[in-house]
Amino acid sequence: MTYRKQARAPWHYLALNDLKHQLNAPDNGLSAVEAASRLAEYGPNQLPQQPSVPLYTIVLRQFQSPLIYVLALAAIVSFATGDVKDAAFIAGVLVLNAVIGTYQEWKAEQSSGALRKLLQIRASVRRNGEVCEIGAEELVPGDLVLLESGNRVPADIRLLTAHALELDESLLTGESVPVLKDPAWWGTETTQATDQLNMAYAGSVVARGRGKGIVVATGMSTSVGLLALDVIKEVGGKPPLLMRMERFTRVIAASVLMAAMAIGVLGTILGGYSLAEMFMFSVAMAVSAIPEGLPVAMTVALAIATTRMARRGLIVRRLTAVEGLGSCTLIATDKTGTLTCNELTLREVLLPNGDTFQVSGEGYVPNGDVRSNNPSIDARNYEPLEWLARAGLLCNEADLHRRESSWAWRGDAVDIAFLSFGHKLGIEHDSWRAQYPQVNQLPFEPEQQFAASFNMINGSLAVFVKGAPERVLAMCSESTCVEFDRQKQEVAAIRMAERGFRVLALADGALAEPISPDTVPSAPKELRFLGLVGMIDPLRPGAKEAVHNCARAGISVTMVTGDHRLTALSIARDLGLAEDTSQVMTGAELLETTSEELSAIVNHIRVFARVAPHQKLQIVEAAKKAGHFVAVTGDGVNDAPALRAANIGVAMGQSGTDVAREAAELVISDDNFATIVSGIEEGRVAYGNIRKVIYLLISTGAAELVLMALAISTGTPYLPLLPVQILWLNLVTNGIQDVALAFEPNEGGVLNRKPRSPNERIFDQLMIERTIIAALVMGIVGFLTFRWFLAEDASQTEVTSARNVLLLLMVLFENIHIGNCRSETKSALVLSPLRSPILLTGTIIAFLVHLAAMYSPFGQVVLGTEPIDLKIWGILFLLALSIFPAMELHKWSWAIRKRKRTADSSFQAEHH
Repeated sequence: MTYRKQARAPWHYLALNDLKHQLNAPDNGLSAVEAASRLAEYGPNQLPQQPSVPLYTIVLRQFQSPLIYVLALAAIVSFATGDVKDAAFIAGVLVLNAVIGTYQEWKAEQSSGALRKLLQIRASVRRNGEVCEIGAEELVPGDLVLLESGNRVPADIRLLTAHALELDESLLTGESVPVLKDPAWWGTETTQATDQLNMAYAGSVVARGRGKGIVVATGMSTSVGLLALDVIKEVGGKPPLLMRMERFTRVIAASVLMAAMAIGVLGTILGGYSLAEMFMFSVAMAVSAIPEGLPVAMTVALAIATTRMARRGLIVRRLTAVEGLGSCTLIATDKTGTLTCNELTLREVLLPNGDTFQVSGEGYVPNGDVRSNNPSIDARNYEPLEWLARAGLLCNEADLHRRESSWAWRGDAVDIAFLSFGHKLGIEHDSWRAQYPQVNQLPFEPEQQFAASFNMINGSLAVFVKGAPERVLAMCSESTCVEFDRQKQEVAAIRMAERGFRVLALADGALAEPISPDTVPSAPKELRFLGLVGMIDPLRPGAKEAVHNCARAGISVTMVTGDHRLTALSIARDLGLAEDTSQVMTGAELLETTSEELSAIVNHIRVFARVAPHQKLQIVEAAKKAGHFVAVTGDGVNDAPALRAANIGVAMGQSGTDVAREAAELVISDDNFATIVSGIEEGRVAYGNIRKVIYLLISTGAAELVLMALAISTGTPYLPLLPVQILWLNLVTNGIQDVALAFEPNEGGVLNRKPRSPNERIFDQLMIERTIIAALVMGIVGFLTFRWFLAEDASQTEVTSARNVLLLLMVLFENIHIGNCRSETKSALVLSPLRSPILLTGTIIAFLVHLAAMYSPFGQVVLGTEPIDLKIWGILFLLALSIFPAMELHKWSWAIRKRKRTADSSFQAEHH
């Protein structure tokens, strides 16, 4: 259904009368009839969504690969020439791969409705002059909505009234501190949404207070909706594995077809073979060279890594993202809630007499203690510290309570931090509130920069104040505190701020005259200064180590945040990300920077501070343009476009929005940035295992190709192996082993390696050299063995027996060669078979399956197998062992050359 597009206007800047007129919003709210009419006109208040992908589309997607095309062609040719067995084998592997891939993608598509969940909430609205509760999806432009503490804002709203209304906009702006809203605020027409104090945007949460406003935008016209629309329109970056495999399969497919055709033509013209014989040779060679088991083995390898990642806290939504995380060269990460806890923590206290206290613990949960820099002071029994704590607890509107085995909180972040501080001192704030009842209060306002609470203390009226140091210090008097030195405290506050703290000052005082609860008190004066406190949104446990591990793994980490420059730099210093302001760029500076300039400096900038959501996307695009494979981590709606545009998007599972999770390929279930390092490790292990599987399949396939080429070039009158026997080797015996090889555990040291170059091919120099050696050894030994057992003028029975011996030899080659494939650098002698029980079991099963084929009537009929003498078994085993020393010698040679290259590079770098 097509709905009318909602009007766009600078709603924060319009005069209220103009806004009401434009939206036709009466003071008493819309009538039910008018609301229904607008709902039909503008559509429900829901986020845009991608249409669900039909199952048949997912199935067809599994066959969109050059390798699959070649396999399908081989099946068609085999069937056309009467080789039904060959065609059945190939069709079976195609179906198996499609089933596995379809199941994995179908599971990912089940989360496609997550975008709608963010607005599936209830809203209090005035309709027909009465307040009622409706589903948020029924809201329309012009509705009059009431907000209170704990509500999620259901639409974009222009505020009419507000009483101490603070909104947690961290999921939209990235800032961890709630924003105090002011309906009377007046900005400019171009003021950014993050600074509009008279607006409440969909997706934000009411941290405290109450408010009322007019809905100005719903559904996809909200700020959240526009971001979600960007997510749908944005085409995600391709993971490196997908790009490499597409390139690899194109090369393999083209090479195989060209080689098979060329040899077929040469055999017919120069070798004197008949056209029918050479056609069978060409089919056999194509089947030999094509790694039929690769699609299944690669899917299995990624599925195994998916399971391993899940055990370590990473949920995989798209299989190819597994390896992509291990290949990323830069991580652009959100700060709030990702590197930090998104929970303000009171960390330091400075009293007027110079006593300093350090507060331990992370976040709101009151685990930790308070310790003085003076060992003789007991923080829990120190009166000046208790006075300060009392002011912070009484001038407070938050709640923090233990609920069974966990803690629950509600309210302003600063207030909750003070309550947690009180618990660490052993103070129960509820008992203090009961003992010292509140008479009146002055809630925090940006203009006044402080909050005050008026309480009865032992029958007398007292006031408790907390707020910005410059404002509170101006209220204090030396006559009430002999140790008070305003200039000294102002310097101390500045120094704390420079260290990244959010600094507050506290004071109290006695009042001689009573205050009525119904009057608005005036700002207090002649107060006693109690001290300064420094608060910070602390680093997540393990975040610093995770950043260090990323650096060790050759991965750059860039922090992208909505916080101010100094706060962001302080956090970055704690993490070891940045050292000075030259490594920090603000959103304002970004506006003056072209995309080309940003791409040139993105490697140097470690912190992007005070950035708008669209600028995060700009940073990601610049990093990709600079040659990086970019992973983006984040939890907010503001992160979604960048998550989608990145090569790999990693969303937070607990605190993240559905929009962010829908845009990402990976989700961190525990919201811990450190978990990403585990994902990088598993991703690299998965890529290493895929390379091992590719090497196994290509080297054995190339050996069969050498075998066939030798037969043609020497004029051998018979095919060494029939196409069905080659398929048996590739899909059954080797197929069992390559799947088992995908389970190979971590060799160790993967995080000490630099990321693979984005332009590096899977089939690199190492794999080319090793494949050539393995193919020549197995191909030549196999061909000589076949000719040895093939007598001149051999009968068909003797030819079948020679093929049977060769088939067993190739199976034994595969059983032994699997040990060489377990590591690209380590000797097979140092890798215990028991370290990988699945691979050991798979190798044994592969051997037993062929043994059963040799002795079962079915195998003998289909494959032409038969039992052989024990003496021949011994000879074939010794011949198959020849592959082992060949590979060991190459590993030794490669290690020497690598050490020499490293030494030469170091020498050149030192003398550059």
